[in-house]
Amino acid sequence: MHDPGSSGASVLIIVATAGEAARLADLPARVVVSGVGPVAAALATQRALTQAPARLVISAGIGGAYPGSGVHPGDLAVSSVMIQADLGAWDAGTFRPLGELGLSVRPDEPQDALFPAWEGAQAAAVRAGAALGPALTLSSVTGSLEQALALTARYPGALCEGMEGAGVAHAALLRGVPAVEVRGISNPVGPRDRSAWRIPEALAATRRGVEAALAVMGDG
Repeated sequence: MHDPGSSGASVLIIVATAGEAARLADLPARVVVSGVGPVAAALATQRALTQAPARLVISAGIGGAYPGSGVHPGDLAVSSVMIQADLGAWDAGTFRPLGELGLSVRPDEPQDALFPAWEGAQAAAVRAGAALGPALTLSSVTGSLEQALALTARYPGALCEGMEGAGVAHAALLRGVPAVEVRGISNPVGPRDRSAWRIPEALAATRRGVEAALAVMGDG
């Protein structure tokens, strides 16, 4: 973690694992390891923002790319929106998100489990040579092509899958801080073929995306 007096200390980076944090530790930002999953990520984000303010929260790490997204292992995805894709209800074989059920993730106003990304996300994606689109958060990793295709049908244009982004974005929203998700792609979403994973390339892509977001913040 960098000195709070450094130029990028107003940016908070939340990662799930120590391995992901190690690739970002020298950047001018606060890097916090949350643990895996949206609840752990939300709690860590809330705690970090209570300890010190931030102007931007970045959910960073590696993840999978959905079929048909045009994103492949070694590539980079930046969120246009972060979606808690498994929060809702199944009704006669059809998934219904919170908005359709008249429910909200907020206690006092309507809010589906969709969290718009920071306004600088597009500029960061362009700077990093990344794809820009919806990033889905699930509490369990998708393990079949059938499930992956169902998710992309439900959320058109979905690029990538992770386990923390929407949790980070939810906590940031409640504190009035913009958030963005940056995912280096390690594998396709679907059957788990660990021999085909490209984790070093995904970690490098994640760093490139975070550096681009920091540069855009600096430009601003």
